[in-house]
Amino acid sequence: MGDERVKEEALRILGLFQVLPKLVVFDLDYTLWPFYCECRSKREMPYLYPHAKGILHALRERGIDVAIASRSPTSDIARTFLDKLGIQSMFVAKEIFSSWTHKTDHFQRIHSRTGIPFKSMLFFDDEDRNIDTVSKMGVTSILVDDGVNLEELRLGLAKYASNSASSIIQQPDCTDGVDV
Repeated sequence: MGDERVKEEALRILGLFQVLPKLVVFDLDYTLWPFYCECRSKREMPYLYPHAKGILHALRERGIDVAIASRSPTSDIARTFLDKLGIQSMFVAKEIFSSWTHKTDHFQRIHSRTGIPFKSMLFFDDEDRNIDTVSKMGVTSILVDDGVNLEELRLGLAKYASNSASSIIQQPDCTDGVDV
């Protein structure tokens, strides 16, 4: 499935949900691309998982911001790869740095930069420990097994919609016993 067909299918999936995140955050290694940056050279030509680029373009077309949260110790290589892939400018925030915090610092910086609340974010990553930690911040988080794809997108949006629905607080009926 080419990038354009993936984008069309991703747009169709996005259209199935009434509630959408304001920001979708992606890890890089084994989430957007199938390798670790630190095991590569800047001279190489990187590549994305087959559905990644179409999904990114669909999110942007729907007006949903995208960001990166990566604990890569080689941010220079990661940024070079984003440039080579022609997707560097798609991201409203690129937090790419080594950290022992399982991405809490990354998300604090993303929140500071965008002003978007954690509960309005959806996150995709391939590591359980990052999913667990970021979920505790209030971010809807999805563990990807073999990179982000259309099925993971559908799953993430469904979980986000469910989390959003369960966080709506019922307002008391203030008209009980009151003449209106």
